[in-house]
Amino acid sequence: MIIYEGILQKLLEMGWSTYRLQKERVLPNSVIIRIRKGEPITTTTLDTICKLCKCQPGDLLTYIPDTEEKEGE
Repeated sequence: MIIYEGILQKLLEMGWSTYRLQKERVLPNSVIIRIRKGEPITTTTLDTICKLCKCQPGDLLTYIPDTEEKEGE
């Protein structure tokens, strides 16, 4: 499972509030909701976020093996 590491917080630190992201049409509200819920986002969205935060995808995402994967090791 892939989890997001504080994407909205990192955006906020770079001056991108959720209000500004929506107002300037950088990210739609539906994407912001998906990020809050930890649901999958597209690589295009991830690319946009990396540009805004001046970071790499690995700075935003963490992979955690599912329970079934851990048992099969």
